[in-house]
Amino acid sequence: MDLLDDYTGHVEPGGPAARRDLQHVSITKVSVGPMDNNAYVLVDRSTGETLLIDAANETERLLDTVDTVGDRSKLRHVVTTHKHWDHIQSLEEVASAVGPRTYAGVDDAPELPVTPDATVGDDDEVVFGDAVLEVIHLVGHTPGSIALLYRDPEGAGHLFTGDSLFPGGHGKTATHEDHESLMNDLEHKVFSHLDDDCWVYPGHGDDTTLGNERPHLSEWRERGW
Repeated sequence: MDLLDDYTGHVEPGGPAARRDLQHVSITKVSVGPMDNNAYVLVDRSTGETLLIDAANETERLLDTVDTVGDRSKLRHVVTTHKHWDHIQSLEEVASAVGPRTYAGVDDAPELPVTPDATVGDDDEVVFGDAVLEVIHLVGHTPGSIALLYRDPEGAGHLFTGDSLFPGGHGKTATHEDHESLMNDLEHKVFSHLDDDCWVYPGHGDDTTLGNERPHLSEWRERGW
C-alpha cells in the first residue's frame, strides 16, 4: 500500500492511504469500495496494538494498509460505526482473518454479519494499547450509530463520526423525527462539549473540524435533512 505522510484529510478511491502521526497514536485513512468509504487504522505507538474503524470493503486493501503502518497480528479491535451495508462488507472476512475483538452500537448490532463481542453506547470506552476511544451514541442516521473520540493529551480531539457528521451537515435521515434526533445529539453531545479545533473524520469524503461546521448548525436544523 502506498502511503502519504502529508496528511490533508483527502484520500482517493484506489489511491494511497494517508497517515498522520500524533505523539501517542497514528491515524491512517484509506478509501475502499465503490462508495468511497473511509476506513481508519489507529495504532497505539507505544505497544503497536491496532484498531480498525469500519471494515467497509476490499478486505486485502484494508489488511495491506494495516501491514503498511503496523502489523496485522496486532489488529486486535474492529469497531463498526453503524449497520449500513457499505460500512460492513469486509467485517466478516477481517474478523475471520485476524480474530479481533469487535464492537458496535447496541441498536445496530443485531443486523451485522458478525455478532459483536461488545456492544457500546454513551460513556463506554474502547481501549487499544495505552490509547482510549470514547463512544458517543448519535441516534438518527441509524438507531445505533456511534462516533468515537480520541482525546489527544498533547493537542486537539479527534472524532470519527461514521455517517453522522460530514462537512456541510449530518448524514441522511429517513424522517423528520430522525433529523431532529440527530441534530439534538450532535448539538448536545458533540458541539456543546468539544472545541472548535476538534478534527472530524467522516465515513465518506474529506475531513473537517467542528469549528468549520459550528456556524451552520441552525441552517442544518432549519433545512430538515
